[in-house]
Amino acid sequence: MIRFLTLFLPLLWAAMSFLPYPESSSTSQPRPSRPNIVFILADDLGYGDLSCFGATDLRTPHIDSLIGSGIRFTNFYANSSVCSPSRAALLTGRYPEQVGVPGVIRDEVQDSWGYLASSATLLPTYLRKQGYHSANIGKWHLGLESPNLPNERGFQEFYGLLEGMMDDYVVKLRHGQNFLRHNGQVIDPPGHATDVFTDAAVRYLTERKAKKDPFFLYLAYTAPHDPLQPPIAYLNRVQKRQPGIDPQRAKLVALIEHMDDNVGRVLATLRANGQLNNTLVMFTSDNGGWGPGKANNGPFRGVKGQFYEGGIRIPTGAMWPGHIEAGSESGAVLQLMDWFPTLLQVAGSSVPDGISGQSFLNLMTGQGDATMSDRPLFFVRREGQDTYKGLQIHAVRQGDWKLLQPSPFAPYELYNLRNDPKETTNVADQNKNERDVLIKLLMEHIRQGGAVPWQKPQRQ
Repeated sequence: MIRFLTLFLPLLWAAMSFLPYPESSSTSQPRPSRPNIVFILADDLGYGDLSCFGATDLRTPHIDSLIGSGIRFTNFYANSSVCSPSRAALLTGRYPEQVGVPGVIRDEVQDSWGYLASSATLLPTYLRKQGYHSANIGKWHLGLESPNLPNERGFQEFYGLLEGMMDDYVVKLRHGQNFLRHNGQVIDPPGHATDVFTDAAVRYLTERKAKKDPFFLYLAYTAPHDPLQPPIAYLNRVQKRQPGIDPQRAKLVALIEHMDDNVGRVLATLRANGQLNNTLVMFTSDNGGWGPGKANNGPFRGVKGQFYEGGIRIPTGAMWPGHIEAGSESGAVLQLMDWFPTLLQVAGSSVPDGISGQSFLNLMTGQGDATMSDRPLFFVRREGQDTYKGLQIHAVRQGDWKLLQPSPFAPYELYNLRNDPKETTNVADQNKNERDVLIKLLMEHIRQGGAVPWQKPQRQ
């Protein structure tokens, strides 16, 4: 019986994914006056590792259906090529180095490169003022102890992982320690982490069904971050479907397909609870795919950790029945921090001063222009190891031009993304004016990131 369910349920979810997501007519629960918000964040998912973003060797029907029911973004960027800085930008609306997180926060003191600033106010705090109940389920990765725990930074419910990853998806320890918490309590739930986090999300959504106030669910999976450890049934299915597939790639594909089925469970729960038609659902990644895992970063050069397009371009989409037209697509150049003011506007809140992100709500709902302003976008990563030696690398994109630093000790490289989207030819020496303009912008951004109170922003 167990074997039958293991093989049958993925097929059932896949079949359901091709159906539209109508509101269940069996519920009479009151609707919140503002929409619910469900933000689903994958971990290290490459730009090309969804069927709807070009993958041909994997199947992601549920995520494809989510994005196909709304809008697909083709020029969406992370704020960094690694985890913690991107998550800090997403939840604060500011560049990560401006809130104390230029690099990855780790449990090893000698290799931790960030500390979330006490002055930074996170998204759930603002949403709470608008009557929202907020939950972080899954990965946190913005602090391991007080005062930087999720419940202390605005989330009313936390069920997940404080650290950046586990060494095993089933044992769920990191360096021999347990970083799983339900609010302040240490927990050790059985099962694969992706299933465990989805179970918690399903419980939360069902609990909120009887509540009148809207909710914000930040569901941050650890998949498909290494170790590449899918359930064996998924791996067997991939290998049977594709004989001769690279063994490492097979594990990654299976891990992604397992996550996709879990996203299907979340969508099915929203539908069954009568919540879906009043919910904005987003799906994206925190950075590009991991090179050793044979990630597919689409046609782009580079991998997680680098500032070539493959390290920072992320697959992104959103659905909101009645507000976002199904089958929409946008090539607007956006960044993770832009979700912060967008979601505040969705919730009916004004956007506070000092936010770096720009709302694209009108663009998403078809009420605005097809492009955002021609602003510069900045990227940062601080890291240890011999390659970085505790220093930072940076990149900046403005318009078609992109300046990046492959290592702290290498000269800047310049690319024209319109003419050379795969970044094959460094044209820094041939375009010194464009190079110098971007270097000047980047220098001022770096200065502001480390500014002291007596410094004032430079006039442009």
